[in-house]
Amino acid sequence: MATKIFVFGNANGQLEAAFNKLSTLHAKNNFSLAIVTGNLFAEAEDDDAVAALLDGRISVPCPTYFTVGTHALPPPVVQKIESDEEIAPNLHYLGKRSVTKTSEGLRIVALGGMLDTTIVGGQSKEQHLPFHTLDDAKALRGANSADILLTALWPAGVWKGSNVAMPVEPANIPATDSVADLCAALKPRYHLSASPGEFFYEREPFFFPPADDGGQPTGEVTRFISLAPFGNTSKAKALYAFSLQNETPVSLPQGSTLSPFSRPASGKKRPAADSGSYSRFGNGHPNEHKRRKSWRDRSPPPGPDKCFFCLSNPNLSTHMVCSIGDECYVATAKGPLPSAATFKNHGLEFPAHVVIVPLTHAPTVTTAAMGETDAANTFKEMSRFREALQAMVSSQTKQKLGAVTFEINRARGIHAHWQFLPVPANMVQKGLVEAAFRVEAENLKLPKFEVKDFGVGDEVGGDYFRVWIWAEEDGGDDDGGRIIGKSLLMRFDEGVRFDLQFGRRVLAKLLGLDSRLIWQDIQQTEEEETAEARALQKTFKPWDFTMADAS
Repeated sequence: MATKIFVFGNANGQLEAAFNKLSTLHAKNNFSLAIVTGNLFAEAEDDDAVAALLDGRISVPCPTYFTVGTHALPPPVVQKIESDEEIAPNLHYLGKRSVTKTSEGLRIVALGGMLDTTIVGGQSKEQHLPFHTLDDAKALRGANSADILLTALWPAGVWKGSNVAMPVEPANIPATDSVADLCAALKPRYHLSASPGEFFYEREPFFFPPADDGGQPTGEVTRFISLAPFGNTSKAKALYAFSLQNETPVSLPQGSTLSPFSRPASGKKRPAADSGSYSRFGNGHPNEHKRRKSWRDRSPPPGPDKCFFCLSNPNLSTHMVCSIGDECYVATAKGPLPSAATFKNHGLEFPAHVVIVPLTHAPTVTTAAMGETDAANTFKEMSRFREALQAMVSSQTKQKLGAVTFEINRARGIHAHWQFLPVPANMVQKGLVEAAFRVEAENLKLPKFEVKDFGVGDEVGGDYFRVWIWAEEDGGDDDGGRIIGKSLLMRFDEGVRFDLQFGRRVLAKLLGLDSRLIWQDIQQTEEEETAEARALQKTFKPWDFTMADAS
């Protein structure tokens, strides 16, 4: 099945004309979605046009996505975005630096604005200002793949090796190496941009070299297209439509060239070393709210740009994410409960305190919060990451370590996530881990645990705490032995004062790590956090199915 997509060049504030044109074409073609490249709004604010859009007097006929271009968004639009309100029906702001999965399952990565070379390090904080930093571009490499890459700037050198004549001198085109590196890392199927003048440019499709010198091309092909401004006097092409097929082509398109980006690529889609992290990884946050809409007497919840687990949060770091899949990602936890020395005698020289986080901004991994399909796909991939991490710690330590994974499912949560921690396998085998959770619940007068495992579709309903306990017995000369596994469930309602640190508290007592109970007290430098993340990433690589899928 194909997804039909329509693309505009710079609209530059011609809102009514642009969307009227889209309406006419949409009636004939039934587009799945539309994308605006460059500037949707005019540099000199047109109050009447903006007001008409916000008031609903300008109709947007199908889901339409845009990012910030080369000048700032109008203040009334910014106010809507910052209030987590809808700009207009069917009009979606991607954020300046974001990864978005559409309802059709397409993955759009956006990097808006011009490069600000005055910022030496770090990421820009404002999502609506027309500039980005080098670290903004680096952070997005952690998305690892994209169907569509949308940037305000061209990738430097994209014209190299092409037989398509350049309409203007390359020196006159705003282009950066950081955008070229981003394109090379993500290998998008389409890279869309806006032309800085009244011209259209479509390069031949280009493919990427294999991971090894003797291999064959991967079959991944990128098409770079830059559209002229909408309504330009030169009549240059400003409108473009195409269909994205779900299937990967088995052969390269005729006329394809090798990738023009000279920097050697890894041959993988997932060079996660440059991806982002979040300041509350896996440790709960006291100011929890319900997703999107406020409950009766609660303040509005933070949107994805302010959520501590969302890629669109401008405050994320760039050093703790280790792998990103299609539905979720894995990152090391800030303020990890184990230290690098905790499991050293077992053969593990890093904490391995990990969070598994859905890409979707939702409070729970349930059909109620995500919809049936997204919830099922997300739960499946989160479980796959959990099982891969379990296999990693068991194999790395010759079955000396097992693992505990726990989640807090609350309808008033902000962004669902699971926490994963290693535990000595003999504690699992002797029933000490299960006993620790049951005893602590009894001590705190919490509801009793029951043994229950379930997935999406047979959900238990209501709020709950769930923990998976797992270990693998030593199989001698074999790779492993008998699996010991149990899933415990504690149901609770709003009348129960549930401690968000419950899981961490239980494991701190069990492992004798009471001094590390409060995650905020575990101060680590960025260099230490980076080293631990890279150590986990390197060890996890043989089990990282995202790397295998990308090769």
